[in-house]
Amino acid sequence: MNSMIVRRELGDFLRSRRERLTPEQVGLPSTGRRRTPGLRREEVAVLAGVGVTWYTWLEQGRTINVSMQVITAIGRALRLDDGESQHLLRLAGMQRNEPEVVTCDPELLTAFQPVLDKLDPYPACLQTPLFSVIAYNKTYRHLFTDMDAIPAADRNCAVKFFTESSWRDRFVDADVVATRMVARMRAAVSTGPSGSEVALVIGRLLDRSDEFARLWRRHDVLLHHDEVKRVDNPLVGRLSLSFVSSQVVETGHRMTIMTPADDQTRERLERLHSAASRSDDRPAL
Repeated sequence: MNSMIVRRELGDFLRSRRERLTPEQVGLPSTGRRRTPGLRREEVAVLAGVGVTWYTWLEQGRTINVSMQVITAIGRALRLDDGESQHLLRLAGMQRNEPEVVTCDPELLTAFQPVLDKLDPYPACLQTPLFSVIAYNKTYRHLFTDMDAIPAADRNCAVKFFTESSWRDRFVDADVVATRMVARMRAAVSTGPSGSEVALVIGRLLDRSDEFARLWRRHDVLLHHDEVKRVDNPLVGRLSLSFVSSQVVETGHRMTIMTPADDQTRERLERLHSAASRSDDRPAL
Protein backbone atom coordinates (compact mmCIF):
# COMPACT_ATOMS: atom_id res chain seq x y z
CA MET A 1 0.00 0.00 0.00
CA ASN A 2 1.21 3.53 -0.79
CA SER A 3 3.25 4.94 2.13
CA MET A 4 1.57 8.34 1.88
CA ILE A 5 -1.86 6.74 2.30
CA VAL A 6 -0.63 4.75 5.30
CA ARG A 7 0.80 7.87 6.98
CA ARG A 8 -2.48 9.69 6.41
CA GLU A 9 -4.40 6.73 7.85
CA LEU A 10 -2.08 6.72 10.87
CA GLY A 11 -2.63 10.42 11.51
CA ASP A 12 -6.39 10.18 11.06
CA PHE A 13 -6.57 7.20 13.40
CA LEU A 14 -4.57 8.93 16.15
CA ARG A 15 -6.69 12.05 15.86
CA SER A 16 -9.96 10.09 16.03
CA ARG A 17 -8.82 8.24 19.17
CA ARG A 18 -7.56 11.47 20.78
CA GLU A 19 -10.84 13.28 20.13
CA ARG A 20 -12.94 10.63 21.87
CA LEU A 21 -11.16 11.08 25.24
CA THR A 22 -11.72 13.70 27.91
CA PRO A 23 -9.10 14.98 30.39
CA GLU A 24 -11.04 13.40 33.23
CA GLN A 25 -10.82 9.96 31.61
CA VAL A 26 -7.01 10.06 31.61
CA GLY A 27 -6.54 11.72 34.99
CA LEU A 28 -5.88 15.27 33.78
CA PRO A 29 -7.56 18.38 35.23
CA SER A 30 -10.29 19.94 33.11
CA THR A 31 -9.37 23.38 31.79
CA GLY A 32 -12.86 24.60 31.02
CA ARG A 33 -14.69 24.71 27.71
CA ARG A 34 -12.74 23.51 24.65
CA ARG A 35 -13.21 24.59 21.06
CA THR A 36 -12.69 21.03 19.80
CA PRO A 37 -13.64 17.71 21.44
CA GLY A 38 -11.21 15.42 23.21
CA LEU A 39 -7.64 15.79 24.38
CA ARG A 40 -5.20 18.32 22.99
CA ARG A 41 -2.10 17.09 21.18
CA GLU A 42 0.16 18.39 23.91
CA GLU A 43 -1.80 16.40 26.50
CA VAL A 44 -1.33 13.18 24.57
CA ALA A 45 2.36 13.96 24.19
CA VAL A 46 2.72 14.48 27.95
CA LEU A 47 0.87 11.26 28.75
CA ALA A 48 3.00 9.29 26.28
CA GLY A 49 6.28 10.95 27.29
CA VAL A 50 7.11 12.26 23.80
CA GLY A 51 7.73 15.72 22.39
CA VAL A 52 4.73 17.82 21.34
CA THR A 53 6.29 18.72 18.00
CA TRP A 54 7.14 15.10 17.27
CA TYR A 55 3.61 13.91 18.10
CA THR A 56 2.12 16.71 15.99
CA TRP A 57 4.21 15.63 13.01
CA LEU A 58 3.04 12.05 13.53
CA GLU A 59 -0.60 13.12 13.37
CA GLN A 60 0.14 15.26 10.32
CA GLY A 61 1.46 12.24 8.46
CA ARG A 62 5.04 13.45 8.13
CA THR A 63 7.82 10.99 7.46
CA ILE A 64 9.56 10.49 10.82
CA ASN A 65 11.33 7.64 12.57
CA VAL A 66 9.27 5.90 15.21
CA SER A 67 10.06 3.08 17.62
CA MET A 68 7.91 0.27 18.97
CA GLN A 69 8.34 1.67 22.49
CA VAL A 70 7.01 5.09 21.51
CA ILE A 71 4.07 3.75 19.52
CA THR A 72 3.15 1.48 22.43
CA ALA A 73 3.30 4.44 24.83
CA ILE A 74 1.01 6.47 22.58
CA GLY A 75 -1.42 3.56 22.42
CA ARG A 76 -1.53 3.40 26.21
CA ALA A 77 -2.04 7.17 26.45
CA LEU A 78 -4.99 6.94 24.06
CA ARG A 79 -6.51 4.01 25.99
CA LEU A 80 -6.56 1.75 22.93
CA ASP A 81 -8.00 -1.75 23.23
CA ASP A 82 -6.15 -4.81 21.90
CA GLY A 83 -7.60 -4.58 18.40
CA GLU A 84 -6.89 -0.86 18.13
CA SER A 85 -3.35 -1.34 19.45
CA GLN A 86 -2.61 -3.95 16.80
CA HIS A 87 -4.11 -1.67 14.15
CA LEU A 88 -1.84 1.19 15.32
CA LEU A 89 1.23 -1.04 15.16
CA ARG A 90 0.40 -2.12 11.62
CA LEU A 91 -0.12 1.46 10.46
CA ALA A 92 3.22 2.37 12.01
CA GLY A 93 4.91 -0.52 10.16
CA MET A 94 5.73 -2.46 13.31
CA GLN A 95 4.58 -5.88 12.07
CA ARG A 96 6.61 -6.38 8.93
CA ASN A 97 7.03 -10.05 9.74
CA GLU A 98 3.47 -10.76 8.60
CA PRO A 99 3.02 -12.40 5.21
CA GLU A 100 2.84 -9.91 2.39
CA VAL A 101 -0.41 -9.82 0.47
CA VAL A 102 0.01 -10.99 -3.12
CA THR A 103 -2.36 -11.33 -6.02
CA CYS A 104 -3.89 -14.78 -6.49
CA ASP A 105 -2.89 -16.40 -9.76
CA PRO A 106 -5.29 -18.65 -11.73
CA GLU A 107 -3.44 -21.83 -10.74
CA LEU A 108 -3.80 -21.04 -7.03
CA LEU A 109 -7.49 -20.23 -7.44
CA THR A 110 -7.99 -23.48 -9.30
CA ALA A 111 -6.41 -25.27 -6.35
CA PHE A 112 -8.86 -23.65 -3.91
CA GLN A 113 -12.02 -24.33 -5.90
CA PRO A 114 -12.16 -28.09 -5.05
CA VAL A 115 -11.79 -27.21 -1.37
CA LEU A 116 -14.72 -24.83 -1.53
CA ASP A 117 -16.80 -27.38 -3.43
CA LYS A 118 -16.14 -30.03 -0.80
CA LEU A 119 -17.74 -27.73 1.81
CA ASP A 120 -21.16 -27.82 0.12
CA PRO A 121 -23.93 -27.64 1.30
CA TYR A 122 -22.35 -25.04 3.58
CA PRO A 123 -21.77 -21.72 1.77
CA ALA A 124 -18.07 -20.92 1.43
CA CYS A 125 -16.00 -18.38 -0.48
CA LEU A 126 -12.51 -16.98 -0.89
CA GLN A 127 -12.35 -13.21 -0.40
CA THR A 128 -9.79 -10.43 -0.34
CA PRO A 129 -9.44 -8.46 2.92
CA LEU A 130 -11.79 -5.84 1.43
CA PHE A 131 -14.57 -8.37 0.66
CA SER A 132 -13.96 -8.91 -3.05
CA VAL A 133 -15.16 -12.45 -3.78
CA ILE A 134 -12.57 -14.46 -5.70
CA ALA A 135 -14.10 -17.95 -5.69
CA TYR A 136 -17.16 -19.66 -4.17
CA ASN A 137 -19.08 -22.92 -4.06
CA LYS A 138 -22.55 -23.75 -5.39
CA THR A 139 -24.44 -22.95 -2.20
CA TYR A 140 -22.75 -19.58 -1.78
CA ARG A 141 -23.60 -18.81 -5.40
CA HIS A 142 -27.29 -18.45 -4.44
CA LEU A 143 -26.91 -17.20 -0.85
CA PHE A 144 -27.71 -13.54 -1.59
CA THR A 145 -28.38 -13.54 -5.32
CA ASP A 146 -27.01 -15.43 -8.32
CA MET A 147 -23.31 -14.58 -8.05
CA ASP A 148 -22.69 -15.99 -11.54
CA ALA A 149 -24.86 -13.18 -12.93
CA ILE A 150 -22.54 -10.52 -11.46
CA PRO A 151 -19.43 -9.63 -13.47
CA ALA A 152 -16.30 -10.88 -11.71
CA ALA A 153 -14.94 -7.34 -11.27
CA ASP A 154 -18.13 -6.31 -9.39
CA ARG A 155 -18.29 -9.21 -6.93
CA ASN A 156 -17.53 -7.18 -3.82
CA CYS A 157 -19.80 -7.81 -0.84
CA ALA A 158 -19.18 -4.41 0.76
CA VAL A 159 -19.95 -2.47 -2.42
CA LYS A 160 -23.10 -4.54 -2.97
CA PHE A 161 -24.17 -4.12 0.66
CA PHE A 162 -23.78 -0.34 0.79
CA THR A 163 -25.01 0.50 -2.71
CA GLU A 164 -27.78 -2.01 -3.46
CA SER A 165 -30.78 -2.26 -1.15
CA SER A 166 -31.70 -5.69 -2.55
CA TRP A 167 -28.40 -7.05 -1.16
CA ARG A 168 -28.53 -5.18 2.14
CA ASP A 169 -32.12 -6.26 2.77
CA ARG A 170 -30.99 -9.90 2.84
CA PHE A 171 -29.44 -9.21 6.27
CA VAL A 172 -31.89 -9.14 9.18
CA ASP A 173 -29.50 -7.11 11.36
CA ALA A 174 -28.20 -4.86 8.59
CA ASP A 175 -27.11 -1.96 10.83
CA VAL A 176 -24.92 -4.26 12.94
CA VAL A 177 -23.48 -5.88 9.83
CA ALA A 178 -22.67 -2.45 8.38
CA THR A 179 -20.76 -1.31 11.47
CA ARG A 180 -18.72 -4.50 11.73
CA MET A 181 -18.00 -4.70 8.01
CA VAL A 182 -16.55 -1.18 7.91
CA ALA A 183 -14.50 -1.83 11.06
CA ARG A 184 -13.00 -4.95 9.46
CA MET A 185 -12.21 -3.00 6.28
CA ARG A 186 -10.59 -0.21 8.29
CA ALA A 187 -8.39 -2.79 10.04
CA ALA A 188 -7.61 -4.47 6.71
CA VAL A 189 -6.24 -1.26 5.19
CA SER A 190 -3.24 -1.50 7.52
CA THR A 191 -2.41 -5.10 6.58
CA GLY A 192 -1.50 -4.46 2.98
CA PRO A 193 -4.27 -4.84 0.38
CA SER A 194 -3.09 -3.71 -3.03
CA GLY A 195 -3.26 0.02 -3.61
CA SER A 196 -5.46 -0.54 -6.64
CA GLU A 197 -8.06 -2.46 -4.61
CA VAL A 198 -8.05 0.16 -1.85
CA ALA A 199 -8.61 2.91 -4.40
CA LEU A 200 -11.30 0.94 -6.22
CA VAL A 201 -13.29 -0.36 -3.26
CA ILE A 202 -12.83 2.34 -0.60
CA GLY A 203 -12.91 5.15 -3.14
CA ARG A 204 -16.09 3.83 -4.74
CA LEU A 205 -17.82 3.44 -1.38
CA LEU A 206 -16.84 6.90 -0.14
CA ASP A 207 -18.28 8.37 -3.33
CA ARG A 208 -21.49 6.35 -3.41
CA SER A 209 -22.54 5.71 0.21
CA ASP A 210 -23.04 8.39 2.87
CA GLU A 211 -23.50 5.66 5.46
CA PHE A 212 -20.17 4.08 4.62
CA ALA A 213 -18.43 7.48 4.68
CA ARG A 214 -19.87 8.21 8.12
CA LEU A 215 -18.80 4.83 9.52
CA TRP A 216 -15.37 5.09 7.85
CA ARG A 217 -14.69 8.41 9.59
CA ARG A 218 -15.24 6.74 12.98
CA HIS A 219 -11.98 4.77 12.60
CA ASP A 220 -13.39 1.75 14.43
CA VAL A 221 -11.32 -1.38 13.85
CA LEU A 222 -12.23 -5.06 14.13
CA LEU A 223 -9.42 -7.47 13.34
CA HIS A 224 -11.34 -10.75 13.53
CA HIS A 225 -14.86 -11.55 14.55
CA ASP A 226 -16.69 -14.86 14.11
CA GLU A 227 -20.42 -14.27 14.43
CA VAL A 228 -23.91 -15.51 13.67
CA LYS A 229 -25.74 -13.59 10.95
CA ARG A 230 -29.36 -13.93 9.97
CA VAL A 231 -29.90 -13.92 6.22
CA ASP A 232 -33.20 -13.96 4.31
CA ASN A 233 -32.44 -16.19 1.34
CA PRO A 234 -34.71 -15.67 -1.70
CA LEU A 235 -35.04 -19.42 -2.34
CA VAL A 236 -35.39 -21.10 1.08
CA GLY A 237 -36.12 -18.32 3.60
CA ARG A 238 -34.48 -17.31 6.89
CA LEU A 239 -31.02 -18.74 7.61
CA SER A 240 -29.02 -18.40 10.83
CA LEU A 241 -25.39 -18.79 9.81
CA SER A 242 -22.18 -18.91 11.81
CA PHE A 243 -19.60 -16.99 9.76
CA VAL A 244 -16.11 -18.37 10.41
CA SER A 245 -13.10 -16.96 8.58
CA SER A 246 -9.47 -18.02 8.40
CA GLN A 247 -6.56 -16.38 6.61
CA VAL A 248 -4.99 -18.10 3.64
CA VAL A 249 -1.31 -17.52 4.32
CA GLU A 250 -0.17 -17.91 0.72
CA THR A 251 -2.36 -15.07 -0.54
CA GLY A 252 -3.38 -12.88 2.39
CA HIS A 253 -7.00 -13.56 1.41
CA ARG A 254 -9.46 -15.25 3.74
CA MET A 255 -11.66 -18.27 3.40
CA THR A 256 -15.11 -17.78 4.92
CA ILE A 257 -17.33 -20.74 5.76
CA MET A 258 -20.96 -20.36 6.86
CA THR A 259 -22.24 -23.22 9.01
CA PRO A 260 -25.83 -23.65 10.26
CA ALA A 261 -26.56 -22.27 13.71
CA ASP A 262 -29.71 -24.41 14.07
CA ASP A 263 -31.39 -27.50 12.63
CA GLN A 264 -33.82 -25.52 10.49
CA THR A 265 -30.95 -23.72 8.80
CA ARG A 266 -29.14 -27.02 8.22
CA GLU A 267 -32.19 -28.42 6.42
CA ARG A 268 -32.65 -25.25 4.38
CA LEU A 269 -28.99 -25.22 3.33
CA GLU A 270 -29.41 -28.74 1.97
CA ARG A 271 -32.41 -27.54 -0.04
CA LEU A 272 -30.46 -24.51 -1.26
CA HIS A 273 -27.58 -26.71 -2.38
CA SER A 274 -29.98 -28.99 -4.23
CA ALA A 275 -31.44 -26.00 -6.04
CA ALA A 276 -27.97 -24.70 -6.86
CA SER A 277 -26.92 -28.12 -8.19
CA ARG A 278 -29.76 -28.01 -10.67
CA SER A 279 -28.49 -24.69 -12.02
CA ASP A 280 -25.92 -24.38 -14.76
CA ASP A 281 -22.38 -25.38 -13.89
CA ARG A 282 -20.29 -22.55 -12.41
CA PRO A 283 -18.17 -20.52 -14.88
CA ALA A 284 -14.48 -21.18 -15.31
CA LEU A 285 -12.20 -19.06 -13.14
